[in-house]
Amino acid sequence: MDGKEFLSALRARRRVYGTCVLSPGPMWPPVVARAGLDFVFLDTEHNALERQTVSWMCRAYGAAGLATLVRIPAPDPYQAAMALDGGADAVLAPYIETPEQVRALRGAVRLRPLKGERMEEGLNEAGALDPETSRYLEERNAGRSLLINIESVPGIERLDEILGAGGVDGVIVGPHDLTVNLGVPEQYHHPRFEEAVRRILETCARRGVSMGVHAFWDSLEQQIAWARAGANIVLHSADLLLFHRALCRDLEQIRRALGEENGGVSSAAPV
Repeated sequence: MDGKEFLSALRARRRVYGTCVLSPGPMWPPVVARAGLDFVFLDTEHNALERQTVSWMCRAYGAAGLATLVRIPAPDPYQAAMALDGGADAVLAPYIETPEQVRALRGAVRLRPLKGERMEEGLNEAGALDPETSRYLEERNAGRSLLINIESVPGIERLDEILGAGGVDGVIVGPHDLTVNLGVPEQYHHPRFEEAVRRILETCARRGVSMGVHAFWDSLEQQIAWARAGANIVLHSADLLLFHRALCRDLEQIRRALGEENGGVSSAAPV
């Protein structure tokens, strides 16, 4: 799935599957591509990846047939443009709470390379840009998607207004920050968190916007339930977490078979 196909799927609210990739190793792209995914999620907010490395990863995964979604460190239109210039198909802006943040990001995604007053004109007034420039921008930015993280109570309460600003192709719940904001830190099965996810899902469905949850804990039943309820972005786990869980499981099984019941292997995900 390339960027245009990814955007088309989001706008049609078709189901797409992805995972978070933290490792920049060159052996990862072909292995991940064979897993049957549609996109990869590259996180530069919480992961120490340099710009050149992220650009290489975008190009490598794109060549392997996967769309690339890059989370930028802050809801900053300049950082969004940098990610797209580096080869990202889509950007994910963290901790969105206002329509104004979306509006600025929309300009960076839909109207780049315009900036400043000219971009403001393009955002504010239909037909403000001459036909030749409009055609150029539409072609240059075709297949570029804007997704936002909703991970706070203010974000949930203003979500209808935020989506009303236009230009958002998908909403992804940031579960860790949201549980902290809700007063139930890391309690991903807590009714308060489940209710928050349901509210976000309902608002997105009403607005016709794609939605998903980055489920990095043991969450298969929750993910399936959310997908059945209409969450069409299935963003499952991360390479580091999947490796850790599989290794712990295998070592535990080996030690148990060898009579080492208390082998000291932790099945908990790493911090």
